[in-house]
Amino acid sequence: MSRLRLTFVVESGTDVRLVEGFADRFELTIIGREISSGVIISQPPDAPIELVTGPESRWRFGRFVRRELIRRSNQTDFIVVQGYGVAALAANFAARQIRKRCMMLVCSPVEEYYIERKARHFPGKPFRLREIAALGVIARINARVGQRYCVLSNHLGNTVRAHGTHLPVHVVPIYGVDTSRFRPSTLDVRVLRERAALPLNEPVIFFSSRVAPEKDSETLLASILMLRQSGRRVTVLHRSGGYRDFVRLAGEAGVEDQVIATDAVRPGEDLAGDYQASDICVQASRAEGLGFSVLEALACEIPVVASSTGGLKETIVDGVTGFTYPVGNARMLADRIAYVLDHRMEALAAARRGRQMVIERFEANAVFDAFEKLVEPDA
Repeated sequence: MSRLRLTFVVESGTDVRLVEGFADRFELTIIGREISSGVIISQPPDAPIELVTGPESRWRFGRFVRRELIRRSNQTDFIVVQGYGVAALAANFAARQIRKRCMMLVCSPVEEYYIERKARHFPGKPFRLREIAALGVIARINARVGQRYCVLSNHLGNTVRAHGTHLPVHVVPIYGVDTSRFRPSTLDVRVLRERAALPLNEPVIFFSSRVAPEKDSETLLASILMLRQSGRRVTVLHRSGGYRDFVRLAGEAGVEDQVIATDAVRPGEDLAGDYQASDICVQASRAEGLGFSVLEALACEIPVVASSTGGLKETIVDGVTGFTYPVGNARMLADRIAYVLDHRMEALAAARRGRQMVIERFEANAVFDAFEKLVEPDA
């Protein structure tokens, strides 16, 4: 039996784990928008795929997507388009024209992310009233002309329903977590830290969020300074494509000497080793669709401290699977970090409960199986 031919339209970059998960199950073609300051896929995929690159302008890319989908109508069985923006609008109209099934895959609350630009005047990401208005209009049109949504969390389900849609909304948290890779280590933490060139004599906090207004690196760095001023020194391990900006922000906060930062590592053993070598994983987001970093940490039985927002509230329950603090409150974040470090048995028990939750709700194979059922011809 031949495999289903899936065309994945990527407007804002995607994770290699999602791409490889799709490629394992489908004959995969990706139509991606060129990103001059980044990449279409976070890491080079091991799986064979066809990658078609379109122009960087979102509007020109939308026109490109429509033309390509029509031109390739005999080469695809199902279309998945990232988000509910311009590319989704093009894909939804093209799908109608060529009579193909199409699904919007929503991984982030775009409007919430964009609004953070207004509040925080982030360099290189200006807030423009006309742009947020356009986002809302396009989202509402997609809510009418699309066929259905796949969202990562209930929070994102509520986000798309707020656009006035009556389309089916399926909650499937792809790409999930590979719990055979992200697992508790059998090695002593000193061995793991020596391998990763991490300090042996002070706590390590893992933070892998990209540097963006909604990810709130500044609150984390402010909390690190507060901890130092109270006599407690910690090291922050940061992995992301924006690590140079993170180092710059750490310098502005006066804690650059407490940061180890590099580019993102390939998901798998290297990334799992970073979690396993750490004492705490922090996710400081001001808005979040789901938050995979905390799930990967919990799968490794590493305690989590996370802001109480968006999809994070569906997984990190204070005192149960992790520890939470109010968005943007550096003092409370510092206190939570100190609490986790001082109450290790309680924190580790929460992390063990968290791993069980990840196994039951977010295991990668089960998640992709659920997605595969959504795109079956009779689904």
